[in-house]
Amino acid sequence: MTKNWNRRPYGTGAARLAATALTALLATLTTGAAPAAAAPAAPAPAAAAEAGPPGAEFGFGACPAADELPAGADPGTWRCEVMHATGRLRVGGVDEPIERPMTLTFTEGRVDGAYAQVFGEMTAEPIRVGGTPLTLTPRYGGYSDFEADEARRGELDLTLAVGGPALPKGCSIGAAATEPIHLVLKDTRPTEVISEDPLLVSFAAADTEFTAPRREGCGRLGGRLLDRVLDLPAPAGENSLELDATVAIKPYA
Repeated sequence: MTKNWNRRPYGTGAARLAATALTALLATLTTGAAPAAAAPAAPAPAAAAEAGPPGAEFGFGACPAADELPAGADPGTWRCEVMHATGRLRVGGVDEPIERPMTLTFTEGRVDGAYAQVFGEMTAEPIRVGGTPLTLTPRYGGYSDFEADEARRGELDLTLAVGGPALPKGCSIGAAATEPIHLVLKDTRPTEVISEDPLLVSFAAADTEFTAPRREGCGRLGGRLLDRVLDLPAPAGENSLELDATVAIKPYA
């Protein structure tokens, strides 16, 4: 597909400037560095189908332990949830599929009648920004609230780690401590039970209204060029995250 590097109505001079910035950034990133390795291919559908019975691909090793639950929590009424989600990420000038599942693990229940949760772990593979050596890797931004209601599926803070030759390790879009990307996910497909034993459900959700901040921790020159190449910051309405999710649910007792 054609990459959407220039969504705004640039004139000829501005378009040439953006193209020059992209060329300069790629030259900066690749000078003196080894070529970026291609991302591993996603498993073939046939391989996934042969993986085993329903739920075999889910692991509960990242679930918080029973002694990590809030004071007053009865583990017998709590459950751990592991979500695998693919979909599509559009942020600034990037518009790419999420082909390898992101995984979110958390536990939820009630304490004195009030909803409570403990976050476990988030893992994700780098998403290649097509036509460049850059990657974006979703990371947990320090806040989540997965109590669904009629208005939304849940809320989640993310950052996007920016990878590429010669970029510093802390380069990211958004920062957990200062300005993460805040998502309010709303259902686009209702929950469907796939299996009752083990309990597996699926749903789809999206946020098309979040804002994307400038990059942080990318160096003075590289940071400014990245903002231009990635078209950041990007206001609400110019970004989206679409997720097609399957969730495995396991009670503590």
